[in-house]
Amino acid sequence: MTQPLWTVEAMAQAMQASRMGTLPEAVTGISIDSRSIAPGEVYFAIKGDVHDGHDFVEAALKNGGGAAVIAHSHREKFSYELPLLIVPDVLAGLVDLARASRARSNAKIIAVTGSVGKTSTKEALRCVFEAQGETHASAASFNNHWGVPLSLARCPASAQYAIFEIGMNHAGEIEPLVKMVRPHVAIVTTVEPVHLEFFSGIEAIADAKAEIFSGIEPGGAAILNLDNSQFGRLEEKARAAGVSRIVTFGANAKADARLIDVALHPACSAVRADVLGQDVTYKIGVPGRHMAMNSLAVLAAAMLAGADLALSALALTKFKPATGRGVRQTLDMADGTATLIDESYNANPASMAAALNVLGHAKTGPRGRRIAVLGDMLELGQAGPDLHRGLVKAVEVNRIDAVFCCGSLMRYLWEALPSAKKGGYADTSAALEQQVVSAIGPGDVITVKGSLGSRMKTIVTALEKRFPSKASLDDLAV
Repeated sequence: MTQPLWTVEAMAQAMQASRMGTLPEAVTGISIDSRSIAPGEVYFAIKGDVHDGHDFVEAALKNGGGAAVIAHSHREKFSYELPLLIVPDVLAGLVDLARASRARSNAKIIAVTGSVGKTSTKEALRCVFEAQGETHASAASFNNHWGVPLSLARCPASAQYAIFEIGMNHAGEIEPLVKMVRPHVAIVTTVEPVHLEFFSGIEAIADAKAEIFSGIEPGGAAILNLDNSQFGRLEEKARAAGVSRIVTFGANAKADARLIDVALHPACSAVRADVLGQDVTYKIGVPGRHMAMNSLAVLAAAMLAGADLALSALALTKFKPATGRGVRQTLDMADGTATLIDESYNANPASMAAALNVLGHAKTGPRGRRIAVLGDMLELGQAGPDLHRGLVKAVEVNRIDAVFCCGSLMRYLWEALPSAKKGGYADTSAALEQQVVSAIGPGDVITVKGSLGSRMKTIVTALEKRFPSKASLDDLAV
């Protein structure tokens, strides 16, 4: 039998909520989506940028929700018979519940931020800790002003480990979130020139990421990338915030979690490292040097949280990428198969370079080509044209055979490409779709990547539909 996540009494006290209707004694979970709510969950009617959750309260309850949390201002819209908890503001109520969740938790808590690799690192931490005890982690990329409190409020009181992703695209966003989470260990994966539209430069981005240090529990630790150009600035900020222990990772010989060797394979990476004085050799179930580097931070965090290093390293063999972040699958064709690498969830200059590097190491079939299908990288401000144009070097170094581009910013890369590498260009992903579908053949490896706003998932979906696969390469990888 599923243990309840919250008693309604505890929820009402935490949010100082009034009650209406016949409420259940407890709820099994928390939802903000009336379409996917599970039986017995409580629905929070949050007002979003497009929709107001109050419009879907009755649908949520009809779909099995045990109760709903609404704002006082909307109470008159609903029958007094409905099971409702009523608060002044629904999002503020969720934040109050998140704080109550943190207060009751005895879990070792890890927070992750960084310009690149937050979600993958969070998922790798989940993989590692799940092998050693009850683990809770943020779903998807729930890392903003509603995602973090939702994730925290969902944390079971019985969890032994909890991992939270914390993101931002403006200064001041991380601090209130991390003070809610209060991690014992905080990881900054790296600081890169992303969200430049909202920052004066990479130093300002580092300062915004450094807000994570303000919430670390007394006696806690910060894990920092010693290879990153902003390490010194981050270290200084961490010490100023009173962080008592700073642990470093990277290829640098002085790193506390140090990469000794890495062998990059098409579907995995083999790593040898020294992690806090212990020599360890392991395999990660995803390819790429960037993943190998972030795994050092993962293993360091595991040790700091009291987990066993050998079991943690072994668990990484089973790690798989999140949707849209490097998932591989076969595309079945009449004369053979091709490989699709779905990187369509998001993009910035650092993650784009990493994706092209992975494509460069991919194994093609006979007469196969390495094909990059690239959409705009957004929120780069005035640096956007140069940063897109500059990708030509990564294309050449990684022996990419053909590049398809879409979007006004990717036009700068398109114009910089050698003619032999120009696959096709269109203003939008929808307009590029047919060019890509028509161009690929057996033996090809195709990476699709772009910022979420460039809608590159459209092309992934078109390829999947045209060449449906019988098995995912990730399921076959050892």
